[in-house]
Amino acid sequence: MSPSNPPSYPQDSIGVLIGLVRSELVRKMEAELQASGADLRFTQFLILKRLAYMGPMSASELARAVELDGGAMTRQLDQLEGKGLLRRLPHQQDRRALRIELTPAGDAMWRQITPCNDRVLDAAQKALDPTEREQLRDYLERVLVALRDIH
Repeated sequence: MSPSNPPSYPQDSIGVLIGLVRSELVRKMEAELQASGADLRFTQFLILKRLAYMGPMSASELARAVELDGGAMTRQLDQLEGKGLLRRLPHQQDRRALRIELTPAGDAMWRQITPCNDRVLDAAQKALDPTEREQLRDYLERVLVALRDIH
């Protein structure tokens, strides 16, 4: 199957199509990370991205931001801390909590891998003109809001 002749999916398979797009984005992003010399998985990339954009936060806030359960988050944080990319510090207001932040090495890694993200997203949207890119973003945001609004 060539890129110029993509498979067609029935209208009622939008969930399948969204899942396939996500899987392909993850696969391409992990390939870009490896090619750049970054020994990171997609989830680890997301953790670094959230910390780079949002600053230090608790592990539970970070888990919600990247949609991981507590156990999975702990494993990811252990691995990233082992690589020297983040650190856990005592929370100043809550002695029971920890604050997660990027180390200087984590910040440098984030700057190294940001172009990987840009390349993958640009490639994913290369068949769309600027107006279509905005429309796609608008549609996906509305779908997300609608799904989160389901009781």
